Amino acid sequence: MSRPPVRIVLADDERMVRTALRVILTAEPDLEVVGEAADGAEAVSVVRETRPDVVLMDVRMPRTDGLRATEQILATLADPPRIVVLTTFENDSYVYDALRAGAAGFLLKRADAEELVQAVRLVARSDSLLFPAAVRALAVGHARACPTPPWVARLTVRESEVLRLMAAGLTNAEIARRMGVGPATVKTHVAAVLAKTGARDRTQAVIAAYEAGFMDAR
Repeated sequence: MSRPPVRIVLADDERMVRTALRVILTAEPDLEVVGEAADGAEAVSVVRETRPDVVLMDVRMPRTDGLRATEQILATLADPPRIVVLTTFENDSYVYDALRAGAAGFLLKRADAEELVQAVRLVARSDSLLFPAAVRALAVGHARACPTPPWVARLTVRESEVLRLMAAGLTNAEIARRMGVGPATVKTHVAAVLAKTGARDRTQAVIAAYEAGFMDAR
């Protein structure tokens, strides 16, 4: 039995960008665009109406920008979609703040069609980090100096290993093979890492790890 298509909302103030995204995504049988928005405020409304699985969210839009829209969606919906923020610049501080707020990842607007499609599929599965090297570079470039949080000392050895492998972009299945344990055990460790770091998802946990100095950021 085939899975239902991934439902997607596009939020960008440029109609041509939305059209291009729609053409690329709807060419794939497992992807479906269910709504569009021209600004952040409209994005929040459309997401509430359509309840998509994934939102592609431009960070810089009029009225309500992508950062604020991301925060509102994640704070007000009980089962929010996965949000991928779109940006022109790799070191955009808006993107970093969106990741800290709970966005699942970010994608450069110059990404090709294959990268776009794979990014949507990846975040919809929710078991890997989108473009881990790019997230690492962004985290290192924007991390704020802060005292080591208490959660670092509360991680077990296994949980620490899982967090490092999450940051490397490994899926649960890949982590299980690397550690020589079952997928269910990895899921348990991932859940513990998220709970202890106070993170919504893997991306937030990895951002927290870099900010805490848990990972070697050199």
